[in-house]
Amino acid sequence: MVKKDQIKKVVLAYSGGLDTSIIVPWLKENYNCEVICFAANVGQNEKLAGLEEKALASGASKLIIRDLQEEFARDYLFRLLRSGAIYENKYLLGTSIARPLIAKHQVEVAHLEGADAVAHGCTGKGNDQVRFELTFMALDPRLQVIAPWREWNIRSREDALEYAAQHNVPVTASRKSIYSRDRNSWHISHEGGNLEDTWSEPHEDMFVLTTSPEKAPDEPEYIEISFESGSPTKINGVKYSPLQIVEMLNKLGGKHGIGRIDLVENRLVGMKSRGVYETPGGTILVAAHKELESICLDKSTLHYKSEIALKYAELVYDGVWFTPLREAIDAFIDSTQGPVTGDVRLKLYKGNVIPVGRRSPFSLYREDYASFGQDNVYDQSEAEGFIHLFGLPLKVRSLTGMPVAGLDMPQPDYSKFKRD
Repeated sequence: MVKKDQIKKVVLAYSGGLDTSIIVPWLKENYNCEVICFAANVGQNEKLAGLEEKALASGASKLIIRDLQEEFARDYLFRLLRSGAIYENKYLLGTSIARPLIAKHQVEVAHLEGADAVAHGCTGKGNDQVRFELTFMALDPRLQVIAPWREWNIRSREDALEYAAQHNVPVTASRKSIYSRDRNSWHISHEGGNLEDTWSEPHEDMFVLTTSPEKAPDEPEYIEISFESGSPTKINGVKYSPLQIVEMLNKLGGKHGIGRIDLVENRLVGMKSRGVYETPGGTILVAAHKELESICLDKSTLHYKSEIALKYAELVYDGVWFTPLREAIDAFIDSTQGPVTGDVRLKLYKGNVIPVGRRSPFSLYREDYASFGQDNVYDQSEAEGFIHLFGLPLKVRSLTGMPVAGLDMPQPDYSKFKRD
C-alpha cells in the first residue's frame, strides 16, 4: 500500500501521450508531490522534440530523456537472440524485452533525483505493470510504486480528455487509432479494434513496418549475415553497430513482407489476448542464428539449449529479467556461443526467410563423414552393432510377450467401471 504522506518526489515513466500527460497533474493533486518525467528512447519512432515543453505544461518540474537504443540492441535484443527464446512458438518478445531496460533507467533517475517513488501508466489488465514493478522491486524495493490505473476513476478516453481540459493539460487533437500499439527498435505490436474478434483477418492498412507479401518484390533478395560468438556483426561483409544491424534488417525484411505474426497468447495476468506483431529484422536474425547454430553446436547441447529457450522466453515475458535464474541461464547460453561464429546466406522472398548457405571455421559438419559416396572415415558395417544395442529395449519387450504399441492393443472394458 502506497503511503501518500511519505511521497515528496516521484519519477514518472512518460511518453507524452494522453494517459501519461494527465497522470502528471493527477499525481500532484492526489499525492501533493513533485513530478519528474522520464522518457526512454528505445526506437519507438515518436517525436521527442517538444516533449519537454509538454511535460512542463502538464505540471512536471522537469523532463529527463535517455537514448537507450544502442544499449537496447546490444545488451537486450542480442542477448535475447542468442538465447533462441520465442514465446509460445511465435512471439519474438519485442515489448517484453524493453520493459526491464526502461524500468532500470527509471530507477537510476529516481536515485539521481532523490525521489521517493516511481510511477507508470500501465493498465491493471496488462502484462507491463508486472514487468515494470518486478524490476522496481529487484533494483530498489524501497521505492514506492504508484499505478494510477489501479487507483483513479478514469475509465475511458473521454474521461481522460475531460480531466485534461479541467487541468489545462495540452492534448494534441488527433483521431485516436483503433489499435493499441507498442513500438521499439525490434518490433511493433497491434491490439484491439477488429483484432478482438479472433475470426477476423487483420486489415492491411493496420501494418506499419511491413508490406504485404502479395505486394512484395517479385524478385528474391540475397543477403549474408556474419556472426561472432553468437552476435551479428556484419551485413554483406560490412560491419555495423547492433542498432544499425537491427534497423537495416527491419527495412530489408519489411520490404519483402517478412516478420508478421498473428497470435492469441496467454497473458501473465491470466487472460488470453490476440496480438499482431511485425518483427522483420528480428525474424531474419533468428533464422540466421539458428542456421549457424545447426552446424556449430553438437546435438546434445543444441537440443538442451532449445529446452532452456522455452524457460528463457517465459522469464522475459513475465518480466523477471533481473533474477538469479536468468543470469544462470545466460551463463549457460554464453558458454555455448563461442563457436557460433561464421556466415549465413539467406534469400528473402514474399514473407519468407529461406536459408541457402551457412559456413563457420568451427563447423562440426564434415562432408567426408556425411557423404553417401565412398569414404575412409565411417565403416557402415559398424552400424549393425549400434542398432542392436539401441533397439535392445524393444527386443526385450517383444520377447516378454508385451503388445506392440499401436497394434492390437487391448481395449479397456468400461462396463467394469461404475460412476460414483
